Amino acid sequence: KAKEVCETGLRVNSSSISALGDPAKGVYISKYADRLQPSPWYHGESGYVVICKLIKGKVKVVPENHTTSFTSPSPGYDCHVALSRNNISPKTNHVQAFTQSQYYVYEASEGSAAERPRQICPYIVL
Repeated sequence: KAKEVCETGLRVNSSSISALGDPAKGVYISKYADRLQPSPWYHGESGYVVICKLIKGKVKVVPENHTTSFTSPSPGYDCHVALSRNNISPKTNHVQAFTQSQYYVYEASEGSAAERPRQICPYIVL
């Protein structure tokens, strides 16, 4: 899977996260390497980390939306971040910290969402 991401880029519909926007119209990328999933990795677990270059472009701050009525990409913007992103503290639970440190990146292409937003470029696999 990591090799595929490096070869083809991050694709829409590759995430179950939806707090910042519709996963069918954009991709989610974590700001911090220690916040890669809602729960922490435990001793003995392994996986790959794909480091990407991200050009955020014009960023819109949005409230988290935990309903099934997804937030749409905002015209004139390139990415969404959580309104509560600056409230992460050592007492914040893993799920909240994960959600609050995400970028939701999207790109409009001929009136619809691009399959692979070009603002994200996979760089290296660890």
